[in-house]
Amino acid sequence: MNDRDHSFLSWFGVAGAVGLAACALVRGAHRDDDATDDGRSPTARSSARGSVRPTARHTSPSAVPTRRDSDGTLVHEHIHAARTFNRGSALLAWAALTDSGIEHYRGSFENRAMYAPLVAGALALAAGAHGGTDRTPGLHGLRHAAYRLAATVGVVGTGFHLYNVTKRPGQLSWHNLFYGAPLGAPMALLLSGVLGAVGERLRDEPAEDPQLFGMPAGKALALVSAVGLAGTLGEVALLHFRGSFQHRAMYAPIVVAPVSAALLARAALSAPRERWWTRLWLRVTTALGVIGVGFHARGIARYQGGWRAWTQNVLNGPPLPAPPSFTALALAGLAALRLRSTEK
Repeated sequence: MNDRDHSFLSWFGVAGAVGLAACALVRGAHRDDDATDDGRSPTARSSARGSVRPTARHTSPSAVPTRRDSDGTLVHEHIHAARTFNRGSALLAWAALTDSGIEHYRGSFENRAMYAPLVAGALALAAGAHGGTDRTPGLHGLRHAAYRLAATVGVVGTGFHLYNVTKRPGQLSWHNLFYGAPLGAPMALLLSGVLGAVGERLRDEPAEDPQLFGMPAGKALALVSAVGLAGTLGEVALLHFRGSFQHRAMYAPIVVAPVSAALLARAALSAPRERWWTRLWLRVTTALGVIGVGFHARGIARYQGGWRAWTQNVLNGPPLPAPPSFTALALAGLAALRLRSTEK
């Protein structure tokens, strides 16, 4: 095994350590929440801690939609939605961190800017893991800063990748789109930042009738999730087209994701009501992301040497971190749908 392979193993170990640290952070924060759940309202506990700002307007408890958390604690519906967006952001950050680490390692980190998504992705992952267990209302400054950094790096990265494609002979040709820097890859980091930042803004809204971007929060969240699914679909369609749709399962995200995006957009733009079919389809999309990892792992195994030559085949095979993007956005869509059903 040469020095380059040892370097790759070291980097992969760091990525694994980051993932384990994020899991530990989630469990630790969950235990902290349980220990501090002393019967006071989330706003009262937030004021006592002094770490986040309480909601701006007084609301009547009877008018505020709530739901029970996994441990039986009552949580305001908009806080539950915000936590789900934090978790979706963490999953997208993990996908962006791992994918950019593999791809930029393959590019030998030729440009120092290629380290930026690793830093931004790790920070967004930690912020999402913490926010996913935080029941307190109010915007968290450090998390919000990490999300804004991730979104900024995602936008700048898209510019770098576009330049990489257009500087090649033929510019925006199919060949360059297939084999140049992937235009959609930095978008995962951008979406991670957007989902997390939107979740933080939602925490800063009152529990009764929360608003985002001048519209009901559930409507805004559903539109954000729909746009994210549509954007992710573009990159998947391009790469599966490059693979000539060799397996019938490669059509699944091309069929499932646009339907999910359309159903979410319809739920956002129509009158609020229970939408069981949209909920069912989003659950299918959630499973699609998990199943996709298995198919990509199978694709790597089919390369010469299989997983025994993983240091080469992980670089050249189908990207393992890509499919969970659908899971993250579908879970965010489910949270938006629940909040939308409580609106007037």
